[in-house]
Amino acid sequence: MTSSAEPRTIRVHDDDNVAVVVTEGGLPAGTRLDSGLELVEAIPEAHKLALVDLAEGDAIVRYGVTIGHATRAIACGSWVHEGLIAPPQAPDLADCPLATMTPKSFPPLEGSAFEGYRNPDGSVGTKNLLGISTTVQCVAATVEYAVKRIRAEILPRYPNVDDVVAITHPYGCGVAIEAPGAAVPIRTLRNLALHPNFGGELMVVSLGCEKLQPVRLMPASALPVLEEEPSVAVMQDTRDGFGEIVANIVALAEKKLARLNERRRTTCPASDLVIGLQCGGSDALSGVTANPAVGFAADLLVRAGATVMFSEVTEVRDAAHLLTARAATPEVARDFVRQMAWYDEYLRAGGANRDANPTPGNKKGGLANIVEKAMGSIAKAGTTALMAVTAPGERVTRKGLVLSAEHCNWLRE
Repeated sequence: MTSSAEPRTIRVHDDDNVAVVVTEGGLPAGTRLDSGLELVEAIPEAHKLALVDLAEGDAIVRYGVTIGHATRAIACGSWVHEGLIAPPQAPDLADCPLATMTPKSFPPLEGSAFEGYRNPDGSVGTKNLLGISTTVQCVAATVEYAVKRIRAEILPRYPNVDDVVAITHPYGCGVAIEAPGAAVPIRTLRNLALHPNFGGELMVVSLGCEKLQPVRLMPASALPVLEEEPSVAVMQDTRDGFGEIVANIVALAEKKLARLNERRRTTCPASDLVIGLQCGGSDALSGVTANPAVGFAADLLVRAGATVMFSEVTEVRDAAHLLTARAATPEVARDFVRQMAWYDEYLRAGGANRDANPTPGNKKGGLANIVEKAMGSIAKAGTTALMAVTAPGERVTRKGLVLSAEHCNWLRE
């Protein structure tokens, strides 16, 4: 269904030869825009229309960059959709500029603060949660059941605790625990468990026979799990079945909840914040609505001294040359290139193409290919310098804008 509302389109950059329909319901054929351009066919909401006549092979430009080339002639006022666009080659990583356009620092924002939970290690949480980590996929269902019990029966007695969270995952059983790649999921799970919102009171549920034992997941130097009052519930240590296992988890959780309930919010500077940026349900309007708004907020946070983690390695490959140019140093840019090179090799080894990234929902929402998606995605990163790049699962320690690589997609929320 099309709308009878005033026809509206968005053209992002002066060099763009396409615009995006923003009228709810799309526009029918024959619609005349304020510019005098008349649509020669119906164009759905969030999809692109040609602002000029395009010959076969002509560049299709949005965000001021070439997002593809016309596979046939496209008349002015026509629908420019995925089937008419051949994506360009990805930028050559070897040619990416290295810190050639590092942005100048904005004046700092002083006096910004929030009410957070200060932890003994100096980190600050924004929530007060009990985290229950798991060492192996075999215990996930039991832990999730126990969490429902804890929320219903125990949590109401501890009003200062916001929630109970189960950190489950499909890992840990008969894995090649010494393989080089195994360090990535283990490191990721460990650092999830050490999230500041858990206040250092994390508990661990283990099956008992798995390769990923609690002492490997949580070394004593990072989080003591074998202290006098145990923080580990081993399911195979029980003899009376499921009921006893759940009762043990609930009892251990209550001890942790009692300590978490003593936490109180205190006024903390905004520089203590560590914010992660993520996407969801991208369409052709994300890059001109939500993502720039997030990017503006990211700039404010950086100016206040906070850390902003920008991720989505799989989406920004086609914007690599733009991000390396704004790196703080050539070495930061090289770190970024190394992560992109890992992704290229991952695709090559799997016989996949980078343009497989946009989902059916992305395309229904007007995104033609990964290039267009990348240009909208990087708007979340704001305009400040890229200060560091972390490998998958690593804990971010640098202030400012940081690229946090996320190759462990099975751990994404």
